[in-house]
Amino acid sequence: MTIHSQLQSAFDRGTALKVISGLTNFDRDRVAFTVKAAEAGGATFVDIAASADLVRLAKSLTALPICVSAVEPEKFVSAVEAGADLIEIGNFDAFYARGLRFEAAEVLQLTQQTRALLPEITLSVTVPHILAPDEQVQLAEALVDAGADIIQTEGGTSSQPNHGGTLGLIEKAAPTLAAAREISLTVSVPVLCASGISSVTAPMAIAAGAAGVGVGSAINRLDSEVGAIATVRSLVAALESVRRTPIAR
Repeated sequence: MTIHSQLQSAFDRGTALKVISGLTNFDRDRVAFTVKAAEAGGATFVDIAASADLVRLAKSLTALPICVSAVEPEKFVSAVEAGADLIEIGNFDAFYARGLRFEAAEVLQLTQQTRALLPEITLSVTVPHILAPDEQVQLAEALVDAGADIIQTEGGTSSQPNHGGTLGLIEKAAPTLAAAREISLTVSVPVLCASGISSVTAPMAIAAGAAGVGVGSAINRLDSEVGAIATVRSLVAALESVRRTPIAR
């Protein structure tokens, strides 16, 4: 599978920034807000809910590659037909508050079903942070074998920072950073570190072995367009401040 050249270049440099509007966010105005901030701030690509309507909206606002996210494989088909460049199974943060869990077998099955429907599209799959670290690594390997081109980590909802400021930001990102480290040592595909990432911890993700980061709520929870663009730019600057070097395997 060939990853979009713009994404592959950013992954190779360790500077990929995915701006996420939310898997369950179908509000056109809010999606447009996030996509515009991503475009103006210099993000690498955007991630929106799997909807043909939202894909057409995003394509009218940006030339950035568009990723669509869902946990139901059939939802990807119309979004890809509308012009989505890649698809993402997960992440699963939006479902944990509802008491919904995604176990390894289910995520693997979703991946296999998605690949059967769409064998050619670039596919990213999130590894659930509810799994033990060794189980996350095992699942990541199985997902790559099943056709995943990118592995995404998560973990922001599981961490409960005990401090404010920089220490709190590091505590918030610790689970997804740890997952990125372990998984990147095992798989050969790009690892995207998402959930709880900030401009403080984005460079840590790259140092841990990730090829890029995904950031959502830190941007889309804002009301100010200027503030959202500034947040994207700060993330871009943080990533560009790190010179990525391969981890010894």
